[in-house]
Amino acid sequence: MLSAASGGAVQAADVTMFRSPSCGCCLEWLEHMREYWTAAGETGEVKPVSTPDMQSVKWRAGVPADLSSCHTTLIDGYVIEGHVPAADVARLLKQRPEGVRGLAVAGMPIGSPGMEYGDRQQAYDVVAFGPAGRTVWSSYPASGS
Repeated sequence: MLSAASGGAVQAADVTMFRSPSCGCCLEWLEHMREYWTAAGETGEVKPVSTPDMQSVKWRAGVPADLSSCHTTLIDGYVIEGHVPAADVARLLKQRPEGVRGLAVAGMPIGSPGMEYGDRQQAYDVVAFGPAGRTVWSSYPASGS
């Protein structure tokens, strides 16, 4: 995806999303990513990889158990866990904060990308995690009925 290169240029990076073969919301989230990156002029490949052993993927990627969700994405050296909005991923890749390994939306909150349900949205946080600890990267309020 979008990554800063020397001189301020932008270069493509591939997105690989690991998912359980039986999970459909993961593909909905992947479509959200594709639409965002295509609109941004991104040329990197966005692809799903089905695996029956998601726990091993999460463990190898360093996803904290309490931040776990249904799919795990690797992009340009970062881990994106769950239904993180594409705009938050783009901000991470642009800012590249020190001590951050990735972003996570724990669980599967209604209204997050890939979990749309009419105009309903549960409140949820996107959490940055890594060697520097954890911090709330962005918050999304509840809405709808």
